[in-house]
Amino acid sequence: MTEQNKPIIQVRDNGSILVKGDVQLLDAEGNEYETKPAFSLCRCGASKNKPFCDGAHKQIEFTDQSRV
Repeated sequence: MTEQNKPIIQVRDNGSILVKGDVQLLDAEGNEYETKPAFSLCRCGASKNKPFCDGAHKQIEFTDQSRV
């Protein structure tokens, strides 16, 4: 795995979870989602395209600024 393909998962302030790199996303039954090299996962629960983010967090004014 190169540094370019190294998985990075970033929780964005007031928004989605950004996923970059060589990552396999599976549903509860182990079926693989088709993904791109970078994609965003819904964190607010309002997306109509779950588990992916569709920007709905902006309309519902979702707020969270989690820190490690």
